[in-house]
Amino acid sequence: EVQLQASGGGTVQAGGSLRLSCAASGFGVDDYAIAWYRQAPGEERLTVACISNKDGRTFYADSVKDRATISNDNAAHTVSLLMNNLKPEDTAVYFCAASIDRGWFRFPPYRWEYEYWGQGTLVTVSS
Repeated sequence: EVQLQASGGGTVQAGGSLRLSCAASGFGVDDYAIAWYRQAPGEERLTVACISNKDGRTFYADSVKDRATISNDNAAHTVSLLMNNLKPEDTAVYFCAASIDRGWFRFPPYRWEYEYWGQGTLVTVSS
């Protein structure tokens, strides 16, 4: 059973940085992708960034491009998301999610292709 544990949220001032971590367990030899999603109050859950463990390809939403770096420690099964120059609009609950590669329709996988979700971690950016 795949399990994801997200951590690293907190309150930070605008312009600051934060590193979120997603510890994954239960994977076999599968190829998979891990993504970070975020959901602000009253908003839909949107992709922030995604990384494939197979070839390391990444995806970033336009809203965080040039401010975020997603990285994968395959040995530790941990995916980190470093976000710099945080803005109040980055305030949201951040979720990590995993999708086993069974033939994705695209990269990053569609939201419905993520079988496993971690609990959220709240990021609050104060102005």
